[in-house]
Amino acid sequence: MNSKLTQYTFLAGVAYFSCMAIAHFFGIKVPVLFVYYDTPFYAYQDKIISFAVCAYIGLFYLASRNRENAPVAIIVLALTALGLSAVNLSPDLNELLTDTQTTTPYWLQTAMIYGYTFLLTILYFRDRKTQ
Repeated sequence: MNSKLTQYTFLAGVAYFSCMAIAHFFGIKVPVLFVYYDTPFYAYQDKIISFAVCAYIGLFYLASRNRENAPVAIIVLALTALGLSAVNLSPDLNELLTDTQTTTPYWLQTAMIYGYTFLLTILYFRDRKTQ
């Protein structure tokens, strides 16, 4: 069983990904809910992302309820952070940016996701010790 702190931390992910799904569905391009908020986009791509994010919502909800699901949620989130890092380093992204744009905001959000992944990992192992 997850501790209350671990449950709430996973549920914070449910809330975050729910907001992200809504923002992508309605095209509300704000930092934190859109990693690449100031780059060109196609509305249909954001609708697809909003539906895909629903998988995170379900997975994090299940992880909050049952610790057996937690490792999968943590691994998926880590892979997401690695994928964002690859995009941040890609020449394709740099081609989209103007001279006044920088990848710093994207790296900050990527770092936030790495931090959240690290926090979930620490909580998961801490709970394992107490059982």
